[in-house]
Amino acid sequence: MRIAVPDLISNSYFPAVAAIELGYFKAEGLDAELRHVFPIPRAMAALRDGEVDFVAGPAHAALTAFPEWQGGKLVAALAQQTFWLLVVRSDLDVEPGDVQGVKGLRIGAAPGPELAFRHLLSEAGIDPMGDGVELGPVPGADGADVSFGVHAAGVLERGEIDGFWANAMGCEVAVRSGAGKVILDVRRGIGPASATGYTFAALVTSDANVDKDPGAVAGAVRGIVNVQNALREEPSRATEVGRRLFPAAEAEIIAALIERDAPFYDPSIAEDAVESMNRFAQATGLLSGPVAYDQVVATQFRDLWSQ
Repeated sequence: MRIAVPDLISNSYFPAVAAIELGYFKAEGLDAELRHVFPIPRAMAALRDGEVDFVAGPAHAALTAFPEWQGGKLVAALAQQTFWLLVVRSDLDVEPGDVQGVKGLRIGAAPGPELAFRHLLSEAGIDPMGDGVELGPVPGADGADVSFGVHAAGVLERGEIDGFWANAMGCEVAVRSGAGKVILDVRRGIGPASATGYTFAALVTSDANVDKDPGAVAGAVRGIVNVQNALREEPSRATEVGRRLFPAAEAEIIAALIERDAPFYDPSIAEDAVESMNRFAQATGLLSGPVAYDQVVATQFRDLWSQ
Protein backbone atom coordinates (compact mmCIF):
# COMPACT_ATOMS: atom_id res chain seq x y z
CA MET A 1 0.00 0.00 0.00
CA ARG A 2 1.61 3.22 -1.21
CA ILE A 3 0.70 6.45 0.60
CA ALA A 4 1.79 9.80 -0.82
CA VAL A 5 2.31 12.91 1.28
CA PRO A 6 3.02 16.23 -0.44
CA ASP A 7 4.88 17.70 2.55
CA LEU A 8 6.91 15.34 4.73
CA ILE A 9 8.63 17.47 7.38
CA SER A 10 5.31 18.77 8.56
CA ASN A 11 2.47 18.33 11.03
CA SER A 12 -0.21 18.74 8.36
CA TYR A 13 -0.63 15.10 7.35
CA PHE A 14 1.23 13.59 10.25
CA PRO A 15 -1.36 10.98 11.34
CA ALA A 16 -0.87 9.12 8.05
CA VAL A 17 2.92 9.21 8.45
CA ALA A 18 2.67 8.10 12.10
CA ALA A 19 0.28 5.26 11.22
CA ILE A 20 3.06 3.82 9.07
CA GLU A 21 5.98 4.49 11.38
CA LEU A 22 4.25 3.47 14.63
CA GLY A 23 2.79 0.29 13.18
CA TYR A 24 -0.91 1.14 13.13
CA PHE A 25 -1.33 0.18 9.49
CA LYS A 26 0.72 -2.97 10.05
CA ALA A 27 -1.62 -3.94 12.90
CA GLU A 28 -4.43 -3.91 10.31
CA GLY A 29 -2.49 -6.28 8.05
CA LEU A 30 -1.32 -3.52 5.69
CA ASP A 31 2.21 -3.27 4.36
CA ALA A 32 2.37 0.49 3.94
CA GLU A 33 5.05 2.47 2.12
CA LEU A 34 5.46 6.24 2.44
CA ARG A 35 6.16 8.35 -0.64
CA HIS A 36 6.92 12.07 -0.67
CA VAL A 37 5.25 13.52 -3.79
CA PHE A 38 5.31 17.33 -4.16
CA PRO A 39 3.42 19.47 -5.01
CA ILE A 40 -0.13 18.54 -4.00
CA PRO A 41 -1.60 18.35 -7.53
CA ARG A 42 1.16 15.93 -8.55
CA ALA A 43 0.36 13.68 -5.58
CA MET A 44 -3.33 13.62 -6.54
CA ALA A 45 -2.43 12.85 -10.15
CA ALA A 46 -0.31 9.93 -8.94
CA LEU A 47 -3.39 8.57 -7.14
CA ARG A 48 -5.54 8.96 -10.23
CA ASP A 49 -2.93 7.19 -12.35
CA GLY A 50 -2.53 4.26 -9.95
CA GLU A 51 1.03 5.14 -8.94
CA VAL A 52 -0.05 5.38 -5.28
CA ASP A 53 -3.04 3.98 -3.38
CA PHE A 54 -3.77 6.89 -1.02
CA VAL A 55 -2.88 10.56 -0.65
CA ALA A 56 -2.71 12.29 2.71
CA GLY A 57 -3.45 15.85 1.70
CA PRO A 58 -5.94 18.73 1.68
CA ALA A 59 -9.40 17.38 0.90
CA HIS A 60 -10.34 19.94 -1.76
CA ALA A 61 -7.19 19.21 -3.78
CA ALA A 62 -8.60 15.84 -4.86
CA LEU A 63 -10.56 17.87 -7.41
CA THR A 64 -7.34 18.66 -9.30
CA ALA A 65 -7.20 15.00 -10.38
CA PHE A 66 -10.84 13.94 -9.98
CA PRO A 67 -12.99 16.67 -11.58
CA GLU A 68 -16.50 17.05 -10.15
CA TRP A 69 -15.55 14.37 -7.58
CA GLN A 70 -15.65 11.68 -10.25
CA GLY A 71 -13.34 8.77 -9.42
CA GLY A 72 -11.96 9.90 -6.06
CA LYS A 73 -13.20 9.66 -2.48
CA LEU A 74 -12.37 10.95 0.98
CA VAL A 75 -12.26 8.09 3.49
CA ALA A 76 -11.31 9.85 6.75
CA ALA A 77 -10.25 13.24 8.05
CA LEU A 78 -6.66 13.44 9.28
CA ALA A 79 -7.46 16.71 11.05
CA GLN A 80 -10.33 19.17 11.00
CA GLN A 81 -10.44 22.66 9.40
CA THR A 82 -8.03 24.68 7.27
CA PHE A 83 -4.57 24.08 8.68
CA TRP A 84 -2.19 26.51 6.93
CA LEU A 85 -0.77 29.58 8.67
CA LEU A 86 0.65 32.87 7.47
CA VAL A 87 4.03 33.97 8.79
CA VAL A 88 5.65 37.29 7.88
CA ARG A 89 9.01 38.84 8.73
CA SER A 90 9.21 39.68 12.40
CA ASP A 91 10.38 43.24 11.68
CA LEU A 92 7.26 44.14 9.68
CA ASP A 93 4.55 46.31 11.23
CA VAL A 94 1.76 43.76 10.84
CA GLU A 95 -0.38 42.57 13.75
CA PRO A 96 -1.86 39.06 14.18
CA GLY A 97 -5.19 38.76 12.39
CA ASP A 98 -4.54 41.74 10.10
CA VAL A 99 -5.19 40.43 6.59
CA GLN A 100 -4.81 43.94 5.16
CA GLY A 101 -1.23 43.97 6.38
CA VAL A 102 -0.14 41.72 3.51
CA LYS A 103 -0.56 44.55 0.99
CA GLY A 104 2.71 45.24 -0.77
CA LEU A 105 4.39 42.05 0.51
CA ARG A 106 6.04 39.11 -1.26
CA ILE A 107 4.20 36.00 -0.03
CA GLY A 108 5.26 32.47 -0.92
CA ALA A 109 2.78 29.60 -1.20
CA ALA A 110 2.83 26.16 -2.77
CA PRO A 111 0.39 25.11 -5.51
CA GLY A 112 -2.81 24.08 -3.75
CA PRO A 113 -2.39 26.12 -0.57
CA GLU A 114 -1.93 29.20 -2.79
CA LEU A 115 -5.52 28.84 -4.00
CA ALA A 116 -6.83 28.96 -0.42
CA PHE A 117 -4.76 32.02 0.44
CA ARG A 118 -5.76 33.81 -2.75
CA HIS A 119 -9.43 33.19 -1.88
CA LEU A 120 -8.89 34.40 1.68
CA LEU A 121 -7.49 37.64 0.26
CA SER A 122 -10.43 37.96 -2.12
CA GLU A 123 -12.92 37.57 0.72
CA ALA A 124 -11.05 40.33 2.57
CA GLY A 125 -11.42 42.64 -0.43
CA ILE A 126 -7.76 42.42 -1.44
CA ASP A 127 -6.77 42.22 -5.10
CA PRO A 128 -3.21 40.85 -5.22
CA MET A 129 -2.32 42.72 -8.40
CA GLY A 130 -4.00 45.99 -7.46
CA ASP A 131 -2.77 45.89 -3.87
CA GLY A 132 0.78 44.88 -4.66
CA VAL A 133 0.73 41.39 -3.15
CA GLU A 134 3.31 39.24 -4.92
CA LEU A 135 1.87 35.78 -4.35
CA GLY A 136 3.70 32.86 -5.89
CA PRO A 137 6.25 30.08 -5.53
CA VAL A 138 9.09 30.16 -3.02
CA PRO A 139 12.50 30.16 -4.73
CA GLY A 140 14.03 26.68 -4.75
CA ALA A 141 10.89 24.94 -3.45
CA ASP A 142 10.28 22.85 -6.58
CA GLY A 143 12.88 20.17 -5.83
CA ALA A 144 11.75 16.56 -5.55
CA ASP A 145 12.64 16.17 -1.86
CA VAL A 146 11.84 19.66 -0.62
CA SER A 147 9.47 20.02 2.34
CA PHE A 148 7.82 23.34 1.58
CA GLY A 149 7.27 24.92 4.99
CA VAL A 150 10.74 24.25 6.38
CA HIS A 151 12.32 25.40 3.12
CA ALA A 152 10.20 28.57 3.11
CA ALA A 153 11.35 29.38 6.65
CA GLY A 154 14.94 29.44 5.45
CA VAL A 155 14.09 31.61 2.45
CA LEU A 156 12.26 34.04 4.77
CA GLU A 157 15.26 34.22 7.09
CA ARG A 158 17.46 35.15 4.10
CA GLY A 159 15.06 37.98 3.23
CA GLU A 160 14.12 36.64 -0.19
CA ILE A 161 10.40 36.76 0.68
CA ASP A 162 8.36 38.77 3.18
CA GLY A 163 6.13 35.93 4.30
CA PHE A 164 4.74 32.51 3.50
CA TRP A 165 1.52 30.52 3.82
CA ALA A 166 2.33 26.99 4.91
CA ASN A 167 2.16 24.27 7.56
CA ALA A 168 2.78 24.89 11.23
CA MET A 169 6.19 23.20 11.18
CA GLY A 170 7.61 25.72 8.75
CA CYS A 171 5.96 28.53 10.68
CA GLU A 172 7.36 27.26 13.99
CA VAL A 173 10.86 27.06 12.53
CA ALA A 174 10.57 30.67 11.34
CA VAL A 175 9.23 31.89 14.69
CA ARG A 176 11.89 30.07 16.74
CA SER A 177 14.66 31.48 14.56
CA GLY A 178 13.34 34.99 15.21
CA ALA A 179 12.83 35.59 11.50
CA GLY A 180 9.03 35.39 11.47
CA LYS A 181 5.80 35.93 13.38
CA VAL A 182 2.39 34.31 12.91
CA ILE A 183 -0.24 36.62 11.41
CA LEU A 184 -2.97 34.14 10.43
CA ASP A 185 -3.94 30.83 12.04
CA VAL A 186 -7.64 30.65 11.22
CA ARG A 187 -8.52 27.46 13.04
CA ARG A 188 -7.25 29.00 16.26
CA GLY A 189 -9.18 32.21 15.76
CA ILE A 190 -6.42 34.38 14.29
CA GLY A 191 -7.92 35.68 11.05
CA PRO A 192 -11.25 35.33 9.24
CA ALA A 193 -13.45 32.55 10.60
CA SER A 194 -14.87 31.86 7.13
CA ALA A 195 -11.50 30.45 6.06
CA THR A 196 -11.71 27.57 8.54
CA GLY A 197 -14.13 25.78 6.21
CA TYR A 198 -12.09 25.94 3.00
CA THR A 199 -10.61 22.48 3.44
CA PHE A 200 -9.23 19.95 5.93
CA ALA A 201 -6.53 17.30 5.94
CA ALA A 202 -7.89 14.00 4.63
CA LEU A 203 -6.98 10.51 3.51
CA VAL A 204 -8.00 10.26 -0.14
CA THR A 205 -8.25 7.20 -2.35
CA SER A 206 -9.72 6.33 -5.74
CA ASP A 207 -13.01 4.64 -6.50
CA ALA A 208 -10.94 1.97 -8.24
CA ASN A 209 -9.13 1.18 -4.98
CA VAL A 210 -12.38 1.07 -3.02
CA ASP A 211 -13.86 -1.35 -5.55
CA LYS A 212 -10.71 -3.47 -5.79
CA ASP A 213 -9.93 -3.90 -2.09
CA PRO A 214 -12.49 -2.42 0.32
CA GLY A 215 -10.92 -4.45 3.14
CA ALA A 216 -7.61 -2.62 2.72
CA VAL A 217 -9.36 0.75 2.65
CA ALA A 218 -11.24 -0.17 5.83
CA GLY A 219 -7.96 -1.19 7.44
CA ALA A 220 -6.40 2.15 6.49
CA VAL A 221 -9.32 4.02 8.07
CA ARG A 222 -9.01 1.99 11.29
CA GLY A 223 -5.28 2.68 11.32
CA ILE A 224 -5.90 6.43 11.09
CA VAL A 225 -8.55 6.35 13.83
CA ASN A 226 -6.24 4.40 16.14
CA VAL A 227 -3.18 6.55 15.56
CA GLN A 228 -5.18 9.74 16.12
CA ASN A 229 -6.33 8.33 19.45
CA ALA A 230 -2.77 7.41 20.37
CA LEU A 231 -1.38 10.83 19.45
CA ARG A 232 -4.11 12.62 21.39
CA GLU A 233 -3.30 10.54 24.47
CA GLU A 234 0.47 10.68 24.12
CA PRO A 235 1.71 13.42 21.74
CA SER A 236 5.31 12.64 22.71
CA ARG A 237 5.14 9.55 20.48
CA ALA A 238 5.49 11.94 17.54
CA THR A 239 9.12 12.48 18.50
CA GLU A 240 9.89 8.84 17.70
CA VAL A 241 8.55 9.36 14.20
CA GLY A 242 10.34 12.65 13.79
CA ARG A 243 13.70 11.18 14.77
CA ARG A 244 13.32 8.56 12.03
CA LEU A 245 12.26 10.89 9.23
CA PHE A 246 13.06 14.54 10.05
CA PRO A 247 16.23 16.59 10.51
CA ALA A 248 17.28 16.78 14.16
CA ALA A 249 15.87 20.23 14.90
CA GLU A 250 12.45 19.52 13.42
CA ALA A 251 12.33 16.11 15.09
CA GLU A 252 12.45 17.81 18.49
CA ILE A 253 9.67 20.26 17.55
CA ILE A 254 7.08 17.86 16.15
CA ALA A 255 5.63 16.59 19.45
CA ALA A 256 4.75 20.14 20.54
CA LEU A 257 2.98 20.74 17.24
CA ILE A 258 1.06 17.47 17.48
CA GLU A 259 -0.04 18.30 21.03
CA ARG A 260 -1.31 21.63 19.70
CA ASP A 261 -3.11 19.89 16.82
CA ALA A 262 -4.61 17.09 18.93
CA PRO A 263 -7.99 18.83 19.45
CA PHE A 264 -8.48 18.68 15.68
CA TYR A 265 -7.77 14.92 15.44
CA ASP A 266 -11.25 13.70 14.60
CA PRO A 267 -11.57 11.27 11.67
CA SER A 268 -15.21 12.08 10.95
CA ILE A 269 -16.19 14.06 7.86
CA ALA A 270 -19.30 16.08 8.58
CA GLU A 271 -21.78 16.94 5.86
CA ASP A 272 -21.49 20.65 6.62
CA ALA A 273 -17.68 20.42 6.29
CA VAL A 274 -18.12 18.94 2.81
CA GLU A 275 -20.69 21.60 1.88
CA SER A 276 -18.34 24.37 3.04
CA MET A 277 -15.38 22.87 1.20
CA ASN A 278 -17.41 22.50 -2.00
CA ARG A 279 -18.56 26.14 -1.79
CA PHE A 280 -14.89 27.11 -1.60
CA ALA A 281 -14.14 24.83 -4.56
CA GLN A 282 -16.94 26.40 -6.59
CA ALA A 283 -15.80 29.92 -5.72
CA THR A 284 -12.26 29.14 -6.87
CA GLY A 285 -13.19 27.31 -10.07
CA LEU A 286 -12.38 23.77 -8.97
CA LEU A 287 -16.01 22.64 -9.01
CA SER A 288 -18.90 23.63 -11.25
CA GLY A 289 -21.77 23.14 -8.79
CA PRO A 290 -23.04 21.39 -5.66
CA VAL A 291 -22.19 17.69 -5.29
CA ALA A 292 -23.88 15.15 -3.04
CA TYR A 293 -22.07 14.13 0.14
CA ASP A 294 -21.83 10.47 -0.91
CA GLN A 295 -20.15 11.49 -4.16
CA VAL A 296 -17.34 13.04 -2.09
CA VAL A 297 -17.08 10.65 0.87
CA ALA A 298 -16.84 6.86 0.84
CA THR A 299 -19.75 6.53 3.26
CA GLN A 300 -19.44 2.74 3.58
CA PHE A 301 -16.49 3.39 5.94
CA ARG A 302 -18.05 6.11 8.10
CA ASP A 303 -19.03 3.73 10.92
CA LEU A 304 -15.31 3.08 11.44
CA TRP A 305 -14.72 6.70 12.45
CA SER A 306 -16.30 6.12 15.85
CA GLN A 307 -14.69 2.76 16.63
